[in-house]
Amino acid sequence: MSKIVFITGASKGFGKLWAEALLQRGDKVAASARNIGALAELKSAYGDNILEVKLDVNSREDVFSAVEKIKDHFGRIDVLINNAGFGLFGTTEETSEQQARDQMETNFFGSLWVAQAVLPIMRAQKSGHIIQVSSFLGLTTLPLLGLYNASKFAVEGLIETIGSETAHLGIKTTLIEPNGFATDWAGASAVQTSSDITDYDPVRAAFAENGDNPDIWGKPEATVEPLLNIIDSENPPKRILFGKIAYQVINDVYTKRLDDIQNWKEVSIAAHGK
Repeated sequence: MSKIVFITGASKGFGKLWAEALLQRGDKVAASARNIGALAELKSAYGDNILEVKLDVNSREDVFSAVEKIKDHFGRIDVLINNAGFGLFGTTEETSEQQARDQMETNFFGSLWVAQAVLPIMRAQKSGHIIQVSSFLGLTTLPLLGLYNASKFAVEGLIETIGSETAHLGIKTTLIEPNGFATDWAGASAVQTSSDITDYDPVRAAFAENGDNPDIWGKPEATVEPLLNIIDSENPPKRILFGKIAYQVINDVYTKRLDDIQNWKEVSIAAHGK
């Protein structure tokens, strides 16, 4: 049975790739973007099976209007893929107030508004699947991505909580946590802070050197089959890492965290009091 899937940030990258894959197999897709002109090829190829929705997820009012339009058009929403977001590169100290607010506004609040708008429909259906595109940087951090890291840590807590609040209603949640992929996330879609503080130059140099290694960047097309498997699963994962770098890094990070927890066990328990 075909599904009705709402994808935000569908004009490029994962969003567009996944929208096309879903349409190719016969699902119906509501694809939102700030520039719906980027969806013209998909509209031409798939006609009424795709609904283009002009949307900036930063506007809560516009998000709720868009979701109502999707509901009126398709009658239901089976799957939400909350994908809209961007990367902010630069040191935490050099990040301006506006850049920090913009990062949280899109990556965190945008995801919140879309989830809030879709949940009433899924509650009424007694079914639904919220798939949130997070990052392995919602579980650990890299320098020069402080606000991005923070936005994804916040999204992780948000979606995990929604999952615990709605499971009894037949609503599932999944956090997809990719490492870097060869999309334009780190290119044209990225925002840079200033780089005036020379004390951070060694950090910038090390970051740039690591980024030049082509092996760290995953192939976007390789994510299609895993995504479809998650959507089709009766028991999808609460969290899933996308990419070998994400797996290696997070496996190491959590092993060390568990070691710290055990090494400081007695202090932790003593801090509770008697």
